Amino acid sequence: MTKSKDLFTGSRRKFMKGASATFALAAAGLSAPQIARAAGAVKIGLIHPATGWAAYPAAQLRYGAQMAIADLNAAGGIKSMGGAALEVVLGDSQTKPEIGAAEVEKMNEAGVHAIQGCYQSAVGLAASAAAAKYNIPFSVDVGVSDKLVQRGLSNVFRMADGYGRIAADASVNLAEINKAAGSPAKTVAIVHEESEFGTGTAKLVTKALASHGLEVIETIKHANPTRNFDNIALRLKSAKPDIIMPINYPGEYILLAKTLRQQRVDFMASYSVLGGGFNFKFVDEMPQIAENMIDVNHWYDPSSASGQQMRARTEADGKYFTFEVYCAYMSIMFLADGFERAGSTDKEAVNAALASSTLDIDFMPYGSTKMVDGQNMGSRAVAIQAQKGDVQIIAPSEYASASAVFPRS
Repeated sequence: MTKSKDLFTGSRRKFMKGASATFALAAAGLSAPQIARAAGAVKIGLIHPATGWAAYPAAQLRYGAQMAIADLNAAGGIKSMGGAALEVVLGDSQTKPEIGAAEVEKMNEAGVHAIQGCYQSAVGLAASAAAAKYNIPFSVDVGVSDKLVQRGLSNVFRMADGYGRIAADASVNLAEINKAAGSPAKTVAIVHEESEFGTGTAKLVTKALASHGLEVIETIKHANPTRNFDNIALRLKSAKPDIIMPINYPGEYILLAKTLRQQRVDFMASYSVLGGGFNFKFVDEMPQIAENMIDVNHWYDPSSASGQQMRARTEADGKYFTFEVYCAYMSIMFLADGFERAGSTDKEAVNAALASSTLDIDFMPYGSTKMVDGQNMGSRAVAIQAQKGDVQIIAPSEYASASAVFPRS
């Protein structure tokens, strides 16, 4: 039996060495759906919103997942299964839960051994429930609703944190940042997208902020997609909150930030929770708008050698190192470790192996993996801030690379 840690430490140099050439072959499948047919392969289904308003993060997720698959195959595949290669089955949810569930049905007919997805919590809920009918191991790459892992489904797992603990951590971090500045902020306005992700997170954050003496004076919901934030900006201008807290997907996150600047809305800080558009791409393309904005999100550990290496590879491929890339990479490594320790594609055996995972994900600011009802309790989101064209971790203190700029300059 191969120890979990071998995937990330002992064999890392070996599979990284052959990764570039192998990944070029894997990346050829990014542009069109395909179904792997090689005998003896371990088939992994990837379900993402490849078409529609979330196409960019979906492409980033597929890139990260296929990078991991290429690395694993270059390192010899699933060794306990005689070097079985991992192969990809691609599915497009089109941002719709019912289509995400339908893709699971197609993948089951195609004989997939595990599924990863789905970026949106609402799609993930539908797709993972469909996968549960066949007991197919399902790894959530991005999707923060805690309902994903609170339905008693033994086939559903998530390595990254959920919105319950993220909302609590975000509130603690904001309270500490505010206190360090002399507690100038008293009020918060939340602007959130309308689905399970935004609505659920907003409710949790509102409750958590109250316990730290911060009052939510406005909660504004918007549709996906939203093409104009002028009226919301005017409403925020009238409410005059100290903190504006966006909770939305990339397109709306960026448009809201641009509109607030254009409308000259005055506030102490933009402190988003799971702000889908806060990443190196945003900071690079809109440095003046992004400067000093804060987000609480999944983020890699920039002090780790493996994190630095993965970022360099991604940027060498002409892509931004967004959280989707390493969350998808991590999710595939998690599945592969399950097959490795199960030594087969038997669904019961793989789900049991995943439930007992003890991975050491050294490119994330995590402790060792410990699954409780499908949720990794070793995961943790961090607070990050755009500072001088880069992104710094400002909380928690053990991972901080810079002090917070608060209120914004």
